[in-house]
Amino acid sequence: MSGLERITGQIVSIIYYNEHNGYTVADMDWEEQLVTVVGFFPELQEGEQVSLSGKWVTHPEYGMQFKAESFHVEIPSSEESIEKYLASGVIKGIGPVTAKRMVRHFGKDTLDIIQFHPYRLTEVEGIGEKKAEQIILSYEEQQGLREVMLFLQNYGVTPRYAVKLYKKYGEKTIATLKENPYKMAEDVIGIGFKIADQVAMNMGIDPRSNYRITAGVKYALYQVHNNGHIYYPEEQLIANAAKLLEVPREEVQNYLVDMVMKGHIKLEMIDEERVYYSIAFYRAEEEVAWRIVALSMTESEENIIDLQDKINGVEKKNNILLAARQRQAIEESMDKGVLVITGGPGTGKTTIINSILDILEEMDEEVLLAAPTGRAAKRMAEATGREAKTIHRLLEYGFAKEEENQYFQKNEEAPLEADVVIIDEVSMVDILLMNHLLKAIQPGTRLILVGDVDQLPSVGPGNVLKDIIESGVVKVVQLNEIFRQAQESMIVVNAHHINKGELPLLNVKNKDFFFHRIHTKEEVLSTLVDLCSTRLPKYKGFDPLQDIQVLSPMKKGILGVHQLNQSLQEKLNSPHKNKKQKQMGEVIFREGDKVMQIKNNYNIRWENIADGEELKGEGVFNGDFGIIESIDLEEGKLRVIFDEEKLVEYEFNQLDELELAYAVTVHKSQGSEFSVVVMPMSWGPPMLLTRNLLYTAVTRAKSLVVLVGLEKYLLDMIKNNHINKRYTGLSQRIRDKLNFLLNEQEL
Repeated sequence: MSGLERITGQIVSIIYYNEHNGYTVADMDWEEQLVTVVGFFPELQEGEQVSLSGKWVTHPEYGMQFKAESFHVEIPSSEESIEKYLASGVIKGIGPVTAKRMVRHFGKDTLDIIQFHPYRLTEVEGIGEKKAEQIILSYEEQQGLREVMLFLQNYGVTPRYAVKLYKKYGEKTIATLKENPYKMAEDVIGIGFKIADQVAMNMGIDPRSNYRITAGVKYALYQVHNNGHIYYPEEQLIANAAKLLEVPREEVQNYLVDMVMKGHIKLEMIDEERVYYSIAFYRAEEEVAWRIVALSMTESEENIIDLQDKINGVEKKNNILLAARQRQAIEESMDKGVLVITGGPGTGKTTIINSILDILEEMDEEVLLAAPTGRAAKRMAEATGREAKTIHRLLEYGFAKEEENQYFQKNEEAPLEADVVIIDEVSMVDILLMNHLLKAIQPGTRLILVGDVDQLPSVGPGNVLKDIIESGVVKVVQLNEIFRQAQESMIVVNAHHINKGELPLLNVKNKDFFFHRIHTKEEVLSTLVDLCSTRLPKYKGFDPLQDIQVLSPMKKGILGVHQLNQSLQEKLNSPHKNKKQKQMGEVIFREGDKVMQIKNNYNIRWENIADGEELKGEGVFNGDFGIIESIDLEEGKLRVIFDEEKLVEYEFNQLDELELAYAVTVHKSQGSEFSVVVMPMSWGPPMLLTRNLLYTAVTRAKSLVVLVGLEKYLLDMIKNNHINKRYTGLSQRIRDKLNFLLNEQEL
């Protein structure tokens, strides 16, 4: 540190903060002059007194700056600096108004009062016992978090991950990481092996330690699951792990053997090839296979003599004429233990479900309806006129204080009470969720799986619907006839053209599928913004937030969702003095913004604000859309209304669960339906510009599809029928279980 200069002053304003790497640009009051300081810090707050070590540098555009190499936070001492520090929101429950009142009452002793005499906080106007308790807890947490941030800063860990680690380990964070830094990769989502390895190397851990090699192999398998695979071939896994760890392949091979012996991973032979599973995914695939076979072998013994009369009665009641495949699906649903109904848009899946429900209700059978996401469940409920739940809600997801203790309350010991369970949008269901669902379905309950096998597979590992169909064990009804009413929609017609590898019909007069030919990416971006903000609302009164959804194949680039969200936010919900906003890293959340929940949070509370109903519940799920209703800078809270009825309150430290959602990726749109889908047609990685991605995007629209760009990229996507192979063993495993049971019966 020789040759470094030290300066001390008060942070006046944060100009820029990158939450991913902690890089900060701030203005500091130093010796009564305003100077710019830059460096990698835990989150600094306006009003904090800091001592920095570093060098003065001249930036070619911004001039003289102090580039800090290290820093130390001083305790604010003047009334002005204390007030500014507290007003910054660093302590939950204290905003600008409360900060002013506290400093006016306690003066320079304010921070001492919070730390050593907190019972006196109630002397301040507006602070009751409940708020005082919140302030005390937040102050203690903030002090502990800062200690962790400073410790981890020495090892290159960003503040964002320091917060996650502190949430997980609390006051034991530093001790836990000193013992085994690789533990953070296993315990905290988002902190992968590479971050843990960086910390470990800085701590001086042996590159060939047991901790490191084991963690590296587990990480290599985690990456495999992250890409949708259930298992991975041995040679590829060894190559990936050896490259990651920079150790010989033989060393990885030795550790694999050891990990198999200890039961940490599972070795299997599939198609005469050695492959490896994580234990959780191996068990899930095994159990799903057994349960699918067991349920499919249990057929209803009840012979419905007048079934054809009942089907005819449904036709008459609903004034419809069922096609042969639709009648077949209804007939099979009455006695098959497991039935799959699959088909694209306009092929009558909803008509079949409603007809089945009419007949089963007439027979006094108990039916449960569910779908993977909240929006899909809501659409199912609207289409059937019956209650439909998310699969998680159906299985009564419970939770303890610690996230790892969360569990489904419906399982083998407490199964679902129903004669029939119908699940929609099954293509979205991954292997782990299917396992939990099947555990809760007791023998004798019939299971009907409905979905479109040509859509993108689940975000999570597995290809469950496709594997069940390909096993040949379960009865499948494939719907391929587009009905007359659906033929009126170019969305439906073109979806089927795309699925067959054919060019869609574009710009048919008075129809619902349009293509705007635009040359440059910059023009595509400006056209997308203009369509959402002006042209489509004028065209048919579409609401920019509720009705129109921009979908993109990519996250990055000028036409990726990050840039699209920034441009659309600027146009549709621009800054205003009456709109509060909160910046989190590079994202600004503003009152009125459209947002999406990006992870399942089963224990966050909501209250129903629709129709004066006083309903309350828990759980907001990955893919749920909402609007920011209000931001309370004083209390450090943000409120979102989901689906126009559920009001949810977030602490500021929970905002990593939300993203702006004026634009979302096609993958994130699965299970949702929008009045209007707008999508850029431009260059992107071939692995993203695929036929089934385009098909999935188009089938999300109810009323209108607008594609913007060049036909070349539309043609490229239609031609690109490459579907990334997912390593799954479910299809073969189902066949093996059936053969085993049949052989047992013969013996």
